[in-house]
Amino acid sequence: MMSEETAIRTIGIVKSFAGVQALRGVDLAVRRGEIHALLGQNGAGKSTLVKILNGVHRAGSYTGTILLGDKDVTFKSPLEARAEGVGYVPQEIEILEQLTVAENVFAGQMGLGRGLMVHRRTINQRTEAIFAEMGLSIDPRSLVAMLTAAQRHLVMIARALSMRPKVLMLDEPTASLSGTEVDQLFAMLRRLRANGTTMIYITHRLPEVIALCDRATILRDGRVVAEIDRAEFNEERIIYAMSGQKLQRLYPHHEAPANSDVLLRVRKLSVPGRFGVNRGVSEVNFDVRAGEIVGLAGLLGSGRTEILHAIYGRIPFSGDVSVAHHAKSVRTTSEARAAGIALLTEDRKRDGLLFNLPVGGNITIGNLQKFAHHDIISRSSEKKAILEAMRALNVKARSPQSSVAHLSGGNQQKLLFARVLMNGPRILLLDEPTKGVDASTRHEIYRLIVELADKGVALIVVASELEEVIGLADRCLVVADGRIVDEFKRGACDEERVLRSIASAQAAIASGAQMETNIGVCA
Repeated sequence: MMSEETAIRTIGIVKSFAGVQALRGVDLAVRRGEIHALLGQNGAGKSTLVKILNGVHRAGSYTGTILLGDKDVTFKSPLEARAEGVGYVPQEIEILEQLTVAENVFAGQMGLGRGLMVHRRTINQRTEAIFAEMGLSIDPRSLVAMLTAAQRHLVMIARALSMRPKVLMLDEPTASLSGTEVDQLFAMLRRLRANGTTMIYITHRLPEVIALCDRATILRDGRVVAEIDRAEFNEERIIYAMSGQKLQRLYPHHEAPANSDVLLRVRKLSVPGRFGVNRGVSEVNFDVRAGEIVGLAGLLGSGRTEILHAIYGRIPFSGDVSVAHHAKSVRTTSEARAAGIALLTEDRKRDGLLFNLPVGGNITIGNLQKFAHHDIISRSSEKKAILEAMRALNVKARSPQSSVAHLSGGNQQKLLFARVLMNGPRILLLDEPTKGVDASTRHEIYRLIVELADKGVALIVVASELEEVIGLADRCLVVADGRIVDEFKRGACDEERVLRSIASAQAAIASGAQMETNIGVCA
């Protein structure tokens, strides 16, 4: 009877890494045609379970049973999992930028290398059909390099759907999306559910679970600790099941000093737009004072990240970036570091962590001059600093020699914080500092941000969740289309005002563009 209702089921899944149990007999049952949330803190076992279901951890590396409907299945690779009807969309964007949208959707399915010709008209038509089912209007013939991050993620979902999966697993699908784009994604997932697609939805964002999902299974320490139906969804109950304790949901209290010194001064900052690479920034001006947390609020592609990267000297810009008590303007990353500026990048796996180095090496890389005497590194001094950093940030790893790949997302994020804080920066730029981390780690990061501000560090925070920017920042700058269009202090604003400011700015820009077009026609 269970098989008539269940799309996929695991029985007694046990998996260990180097003698440490990651999964301790996990039983999971996902009903046909539902969106099933898989929840848990970083390190709870979610990723390990998903990798078993996806064939990344091959059959034989774990014990237990997987049932796909009535069928007992084992997967030796992701290719076998896809062939059996299990699709997976990872959190990280994995696309081939110089191929078209259609070629990305059907990557790996076009018979290349087997003497078969790719019929572009056919894959374009099939891609259009998939997009129609998803409610999308992306041109299959356009290059993926020209798409926004949100559109690229939708292309990855289309790639998974092209195999007509019985079960589709989505890992943090909204991690890089703005509020409007999340709404569009949810509408698409509801259409897929209405058409009979079964989905496993992995996320740390509990409001999304409550808004979208039908049931939830919660893991803690490698075990299932709760199964909750939609009628019983409650944020506090879910948090308690995930952590074993009630968490304080409010942001830590912080008040910026009234008349502290200006540490960072940005004047007429402009970044040329390069479609598919960055969206451009125009004439941005602002100051950040010692002990102040400034938030950049805006939609994906608004120019928030470009502002941070320009200040850190990672991309070319015009204008002036100056730091108090530093002789010259900042133009390069080396000058930024010398001036006391540090940057925590958005994508820790592509742009932050070095997976060929262990935990300790990831903390000290870029900071080795602190442990060098006559160009010789003192390994004892380096190890001492690594252990102190791991303790200070509560990094959970067996030793400094542990593999970074085996750490949870939250502990990987803490490694990056340890690295950027090792030189004691005076100005800290944080791009999506809580991306892909659980509720408990997120709260730890909030406390760390406030503690740094209390010590006089000037911070700029970018986050896709407007609630997070508003909750953390002493002052918010609203960014739209590469410009600062509004500014407000703590307590003077909510998400509605931010979205209204963005909409007004976009309408004014559109009106101006239309006026220019009309002038051109008249001329």
